[in-house]
Amino acid sequence: MKIFAHRGCSGSYPENTLAAFRAAAELPITGVEIDVHLTKDGEIVIIHDEKVNRTTNGKGYVKELTLKELKQLDCGSWYSEEWSEERIPTLDEVFDIFENTNHRLNIEIKSDVFPYDGLANKVIDLAAKRGFRNRILLSSFNHEDIQSVVQGKQVESAILTFEVLVDVYDYARVIGTKRIHVSLPSAFRKMTTDALRKGAIVYVYTVNDVSYAEELQRIGVHGIFTDYPEKMLAHFA
Repeated sequence: MKIFAHRGCSGSYPENTLAAFRAAAELPITGVEIDVHLTKDGEIVIIHDEKVNRTTNGKGYVKELTLKELKQLDCGSWYSEEWSEERIPTLDEVFDIFENTNHRLNIEIKSDVFPYDGLANKVIDLAAKRGFRNRILLSSFNHEDIQSVVQGKQVESAILTFEVLVDVYDYARVIGTKRIHVSLPSAFRKMTTDALRKGAIVYVYTVNDVSYAEELQRIGVHGIFTDYPEKMLAHFA
């Protein structure tokens, strides 16, 4: 079963920071999951929420701040004062960390209230420029974006789901993918076991309990996203 570090090693470091990604890069796991937004001036940055309020000392929407303004924010102290020097990374900076590793990057195209026109294509273009085109997997709750990526036949992609859905595999095939990323509660429902039986590639988020991971492996899930990749790696090694 494949192990992805969810927002980097986010159980041990502040999420979606260079520190969390550097820690993940040192582990022999499959890859890392990151979240991308667009700044006011069109730069791709790594942060989970569409507002900076929760994980920085600033306020406001990412889309209303320039990269220069975002780089002035402290995105580590909310976790621990030890990380007060951490700044919101760009996708380019994350590529720098993984340039000489074999890790894959699951890049979630964020689409909370406000969608970002062209974000998926910007990510693909930068990945191609940096030599990561064959190492990225795009996922999103915005399935229109995923369908566009699939139609372009440019990179691998997956639909993200939170709810328990009926015939999720058939729905994913309408979008054009066999990859489905489901929440932990829905992973043990009929929707997921049926999808696996039909040939879906299923990853589950967010799995931090080893006993859940063991059961997911038993039913045939292909991969997990975890805040504690070190713990999962030690258990399944």
